[in-house]
Amino acid sequence: KSIMDELYEYFTEFKLHAKLRIAVACCINMCGAVHCSDLAVVGIHTRPPKVNHEKLAATCEIPSVIASCPTGAIRRHSDKNINSVEVRDERCMY
Repeated sequence: KSIMDELYEYFTEFKLHAKLRIAVACCINMCGAVHCSDLAVVGIHTRPPKVNHEKLAATCEIPSVIASCPTGAIRRHSDKNINSVEVRDERCMY
């Protein structure tokens, strides 16, 4: 969010000379398509990320979230009544 807060005016007022692709990934495997972007920011976790189940279901497509992890650390929540994901700590590259 802080990156987009700083760059917002460049996108809304067309201050850039050409299109700019920005990607933000949260692990060193770069699952956020940073390899095909003009500007890439890669954060490195020091522990596995925690899932906010309420926000995740409302803001993300669960199959896309699962498919985006190259190590298979993200999987569908074991409780079928919860529309969310779980992070398998042993597979996470944090």
